[in-house]
Amino acid sequence: MEFRQLHYFVKAAETMNFTEAAAAVFITQSTLSQQIKQLEEELGMLLFDRIGKHVRITEAGHVFLTHARKILLAVQKSKQAISELNNAATGELNVGVSYAFTSSLFPVLAPFSTKYPGIKIFIASDNHEELEKKLRLAELDLIVAYHNESDDEDLEMQPLFSSSIVMVVAKNNPLAQLKSVNLKQLSELELILPGKGFSSRMFINELFYKNKMSLNIKIELNDVHSLLLLVQEGEWATILNEKTLIGWDKLVAIPIAGQEVKKQSYILWQKGVYRKKAAILFTEQLMATMNN
Repeated sequence: MEFRQLHYFVKAAETMNFTEAAAAVFITQSTLSQQIKQLEEELGMLLFDRIGKHVRITEAGHVFLTHARKILLAVQKSKQAISELNNAATGELNVGVSYAFTSSLFPVLAPFSTKYPGIKIFIASDNHEELEKKLRLAELDLIVAYHNESDDEDLEMQPLFSSSIVMVVAKNNPLAQLKSVNLKQLSELELILPGKGFSSRMFINELFYKNKMSLNIKIELNDVHSLLLLVQEGEWATILNEKTLIGWDKLVAIPIAGQEVKKQSYILWQKGVYRKKAAILFTEQLMATMNN
């Protein structure tokens, strides 16, 4: 069994098309077919059913795919580890960020890139489920998100900070003078709110439902950066985690009277997996920026 055969097999399993898989690994279709056939002969089981020009992965193929991916990942991580011995502050870093956390990450990126110009950063925004799936497949090095405690044995959760859920308005908004805001006042305001998957949105929905009150929502969007720009330039208000305002000097956080709720943010890692030097440096910068 050869390393390249595992690579060819995984690519074929991902594409379910030998022609497409062969092109992706820069070999001919006949070579790929031959290598997978040799692999099947060595294993003594078919990994694919060939149906005309189409292929379908077998039950044995599904089982073998899990192990093949782990082997390829282990080789990739070992190469990365050796590379980083010579290049401690270079390479690529893949960071997953929940939609609610995207804007909070901005203050970290510029100082980190200035300090470590040799590290190229890729940011992926998605919901928790998709981000964790990508982390387990090693498509991400770490995740930064507001999250509940998890019992997942394959994930390690490193606490980052806790943040109160507050009303947010522009500094030049008359509401900025308030020491706090109650639910009745909130119900009378025109609000821009994040989508229903956000922790702050879940909190405010549950709070108003419990008190049999309605929200006056004028705009709803999942891009927190755009949301804050609208609040900053207009007379609207929103409800978010207070730490989201890091770097937004023209916005003010106002507590919700009698309803203090803190949400915890975490850095999520896959347990037992080698951590890139770049990832460790990034989390150090993240902790320093967020906990100032």
